Amino acid sequence: MKRNLKQSLAIIMAMVLMLGLAACGSGSNNNAKSTNTPANNTQTTDTPAVTLNPDEPAWKLDTSPVDLTWFVGASWYGRTWGESLNSKYISEKTGVNVKIEVPSGEANEQVTLMMTSGKLPDILSMGSWETAVKKLWEGDHVYALNELADQYDPYFFKVAGDGTLKWYKQENGNTYGIPNDSYSPNLMHETGMTAANQTFLVRKDLYEDMGSPDLTTPEGFLGALQLLKDQYSEYKGQPMSPFFAQGNVPYGMTEYLQNLLAVPHEKDGKVYDRITDPDYITWLKTFRTAYERGLINVDFLVDSDTQVEEKTNNARYFMMVREWTGMTAVNPMLAASDNPDSYYIAVDGPQNSNGDTAKLFPGNMDGWMVTMISKSCENPERAIRFLTYLASEEGQKDLFLGQEGETWETVDGKPQLKAEMQQLLETDIEKLEKEIGIMDTYWMMRNPVIVNQWRPEKAPVIKQMEDFANAQADIDGGIYKGLDPLGDSDVAVSFARISQNWEEVLPELITAKDEAAFDKIFENFQARRDSYGFEQVMEFRQAELDARKAKMAE
Repeated sequence: MKRNLKQSLAIIMAMVLMLGLAACGSGSNNNAKSTNTPANNTQTTDTPAVTLNPDEPAWKLDTSPVDLTWFVGASWYGRTWGESLNSKYISEKTGVNVKIEVPSGEANEQVTLMMTSGKLPDILSMGSWETAVKKLWEGDHVYALNELADQYDPYFFKVAGDGTLKWYKQENGNTYGIPNDSYSPNLMHETGMTAANQTFLVRKDLYEDMGSPDLTTPEGFLGALQLLKDQYSEYKGQPMSPFFAQGNVPYGMTEYLQNLLAVPHEKDGKVYDRITDPDYITWLKTFRTAYERGLINVDFLVDSDTQVEEKTNNARYFMMVREWTGMTAVNPMLAASDNPDSYYIAVDGPQNSNGDTAKLFPGNMDGWMVTMISKSCENPERAIRFLTYLASEEGQKDLFLGQEGETWETVDGKPQLKAEMQQLLETDIEKLEKEIGIMDTYWMMRNPVIVNQWRPEKAPVIKQMEDFANAQADIDGGIYKGLDPLGDSDVAVSFARISQNWEEVLPELITAKDEAAFDKIFENFQARRDSYGFEQVMEFRQAELDARKAKMAE
């Protein structure tokens, strides 16, 4: 009955096409896509039906104007589409006009509300670790990209990559998202590109003026903070902030700090409980001591994004647990200021009791964000074709370099940014991204394997941080990222409760009045997490790790 109804609807749609009216696929047609036939493997838009060629991108078949909304799940993302030179060029070329939307607050919460309302943006890019991603997949809110590609643009399979499709394939055989910044361990070993971006940063002039103190031990760390308080407490009339941790408790003070300490992810094949690691506890107690002595305050736990940006731009942090990629605009600006040594450099930060170097997360198959097409999209055929274009080498070049002759030229057979673009890259990234819109402006579909070949040599104030991170990257460690359960399952709810409680507990640990109080708070946390279902979370992590190892072995 359901299939007959769909067939009838297809006939009606064909009649509408004959009358010259536009029609497009919608979410209600998706269930039929798993039973494709040669007849429906054709274009069904307002152009005459054509047979799709899997060796040719289908976006060229229709470049009429179409509007697509694109939700980027990062509240800090401040770029728009349609104002920059490059976005105008891509829209003129493909016909696709993009309206970029960002969450006003927490991306997960906003997308969850959208799911409840039943109205989602056409395209969504969300962090691969976000709980909303699994909800979108399991709740049938987004299209299977492989099914859209079968029907509208089989060229997608050439540019998406078997590795990506296989890595994100679900139990039903479908793939619902395509990641950016996805790396395989083999690729990292072969190329040396690790995509590691975690670093421990210090302000160069202060650090060197102090005599480059050893920050790898609790004693050295506390000594440097004491020296800062005694001799460098202000900068340009403003108080210095001794310390900053990116992502606050759930990231900077937990897995990021644990990576700096080279805390293992597994022992003897079993997932390790990193939060209870003795070295990690020692360093949390070090932060408690620093707070007790007045060497740090709680601003690093409560500062807003605006406050963090203001302090960073004015070099008012001394030490930072921070990804170097977030400093690519700030460091050149500080280096060009009236105090050219006030920029930040990567150094060895907290280490474990053995003095092991950090084991920093490299890139991994999960990538950074995954991009999906929602079933609210009225033009799924144009959406999948646009994503296919963006994922192709042609689209990557357009996104990254812009239009040949305008922003880049061929020199000795290789693409090269024009001199004025290179100058902007080195001195004014804000203008380069806002007005020109090239390089890493629109990173939602970025494939580093393709675009890194076109990157100019980085400025020394950036390259130092990148090289330091690459040297400490745990290339095979990407498999451990994102083992936690997501979605609405019981074990995911358990993990969410534990995580939320940890976010509340860690500030209590740092501000505890003494070590005995610290121990009691931590003991109570462990008891609570057991009652929340921690054993089931560990079982899930183990199963996920085993499954990933099996995938990597295929």
